[in-house]
Amino acid sequence: MKGKATSFDIAHYAGVSQSTVSRALRNSPLVNEETREKVHKVAKELNYKVDKNASNLRTQQSSTLALLLFEDPTKDDSQINPFFLAMLGSITRACANVGYDLLISFQQSSKDWHADYEDSHRADGIILLGYGDFIDYQEKLDKLMAQGTKFVCWGAKVVQSPNLSISCDNYHGGQLAAKHLINIKRTSCAFIGDASEHSPEFFARFNGFNDEFKKHQFEMDSRKIANAISTDDSGFHATKYLISNNIKFDALFAASDLIAIGAIKALTEAGIKVPEDVSVIGFDDIPIASFTNPPLTTVQQNTSKAGEMLVTNLLRLINGEEIELNSLLPELIVRGSTL
Repeated sequence: MKGKATSFDIAHYAGVSQSTVSRALRNSPLVNEETREKVHKVAKELNYKVDKNASNLRTQQSSTLALLLFEDPTKDDSQINPFFLAMLGSITRACANVGYDLLISFQQSSKDWHADYEDSHRADGIILLGYGDFIDYQEKLDKLMAQGTKFVCWGAKVVQSPNLSISCDNYHGGQLAAKHLINIKRTSCAFIGDASEHSPEFFARFNGFNDEFKKHQFEMDSRKIANAISTDDSGFHATKYLISNNIKFDALFAASDLIAIGAIKALTEAGIKVPEDVSVIGFDDIPIASFTNPPLTTVQQNTSKAGEMLVTNLLRLINGEEIELNSLLPELIVRGSTL
């Protein structure tokens, strides 16, 4: 064959239509795996290169996704929750695997972050990570929906359209934590986190935990519930509050790993041994969780799978396809902080 290969050449040699070639090269789920592999094999043999500019003009798409990361209080200057740093890598890989570029933007929660990326052709859709106060966040999601922006988010359910959010089953995660503590006979338990509608993920974790305790005829004492945001400082001060008020407990369930790490520090400073005196469980399984002293028992959220699902579901929305899956099952990782 002379000259530069085209998608029509690939269609000829692969024995499929040109439209099927276009879909296969975009890794569209509308093309079965066998055909997709065949098209990619022929394209490689013909040294075919996708002309992204021409493709974008035809489809009126940018072949770019935008990732908006929201600020979180941190000790360093990153202002990014370490849980989301882990997810960032999987989102980047998932975009690369389907031939999309990723535009990453760091957003302060106070800014007008719901600017219209689609109208400016900067991105075909948006992935949202982090949200702060969910009640304020929901208003901004409403504006995105009203202007027809294609977006998906990690975490709490979008009220009007639950399929736009992808999350871990936080309620089930709370149940896993409670079952573990019940199994090791630690049932005088404290909870640290925001158990309110302002933080629906934390609230779901608390409800799952509390309901599992009730199922086994144990009651959570309201005095043992301390409010905290997802930082180690907040977990430290919330735990110190419980200790200083002489509130006794033999287990502590923290709504996040960072809270749990702060709690362990406060307990240790007060001469309370972990896990001999108090067992501690976190939530997330951030990388540092296995390096704390003692290593932290936690409920793991699969960040690799989460990143893939965010990209896959957003592309389905962009292509007018149905979203099939938007929830992940958590897993309990048992380490030294409870045993």
